Amino acid sequence: MASLAQQFSGLRCSPLSSSSRLSRRASKNFPQNKSASVSPTIVAAVAMSSGQTKERLELKKMFEDAYERCRTSPMEGVAFTVDDFAAAIEQYDFNSEIGTRVKGTVFKTDANGALVDISAKSSAYLSVEQACIHRIKHVEEAGIVPGMVEEFVIIGENESDDSLLLSLRNIQYELAWERCRQLQAEDVIVKAKVIGANKGGLVALVEGLRGFVPFSQISSKAAAEELLEKEIPLKFVEVDEEQTKLVLSNRKAVADSQAQLGIGSVVLGVVQSLKPYGAFIDIGGINGLLHVSQISHDRVSDIATVLQPGDTLKVMILSHDRDRGRVSLSTKKLEPTPGDMIRNPKLVFEKVTLFPFKKTFPIFFYVSIICYFLLSQG
Repeated sequence: MASLAQQFSGLRCSPLSSSSRLSRRASKNFPQNKSASVSPTIVAAVAMSSGQTKERLELKKMFEDAYERCRTSPMEGVAFTVDDFAAAIEQYDFNSEIGTRVKGTVFKTDANGALVDISAKSSAYLSVEQACIHRIKHVEEAGIVPGMVEEFVIIGENESDDSLLLSLRNIQYELAWERCRQLQAEDVIVKAKVIGANKGGLVALVEGLRGFVPFSQISSKAAAEELLEKEIPLKFVEVDEEQTKLVLSNRKAVADSQAQLGIGSVVLGVVQSLKPYGAFIDIGGINGLLHVSQISHDRVSDIATVLQPGDTLKVMILSHDRDRGRVSLSTKKLEPTPGDMIRNPKLVFEKVTLFPFKKTFPIFFYVSIICYFLLSQG
């Protein structure tokens, strides 16, 4: 046994590397099938690499074709034209410069103004001061309500939230000046309300603009305080928007109106004020004097018993001084019987027809015309 153990212990196993060399040597001496020796993992890797190469080639071909199309016919297959693209850009390219006019839709109002959607990055604001050329307390007084679509002008930017500030007042001012220039060119007489006075004259409101009427251009001798809050006829003397200068004349308006009046004409008037010596009557913007002696054939001791301010009556024009702007009136000549103006003024006016009969034409002139007409027919 001992000798057997010694025999086994004397044996030595060759290293693994030696066996590997033997295996390689054996494989050289005895060749085997190559396909059988390649593992499945290697086969799959080779197949994947081949597929990726093919995909890369297809992508390369696709990009080359796309580049060629862009170079030769860039708009091929595009649903809109270059003009359509420019129009789309212009639609969303918002100009926020001061003075730019934009169209907007009011979507909310409050006590201080209104919020307006002008298709910008944020809403715009219209203050009550910029909502109208006239003074208003709420924007709704100017017809500004949610849903209203209007053209506005940009006048600034709110630094706190970058919102734009709008104005309707500026646009209305431009239109008012344009209207005044047109009225001046047409030589039109307008009625304007006197809203103030200073040492040089009166301030009247015309088309929403403050116009100046020098005292030298006022035909009435009434005090400035008496003309406040009253409407007077005016004509344009100077309209200068750049200098913000609007000069008016009451004297020219009265003179032109008086030129259309004929002595003996019967016109409608409104009693403006009463004086101990008579009543001032407004006849279409012209102040005429109805003297106490021309009210009735009978003596009038107290004018207030016959007339009151605000009364509407018919009067006959007796005379007018164009240079001094004075018109003399009479109701005495309209009385059917003396004293009717004292007893029943309403009866006097009912029997009088508004007819511009002029005393300068004698009655036989009208009789001769009628006779001529009858003879020509017969």
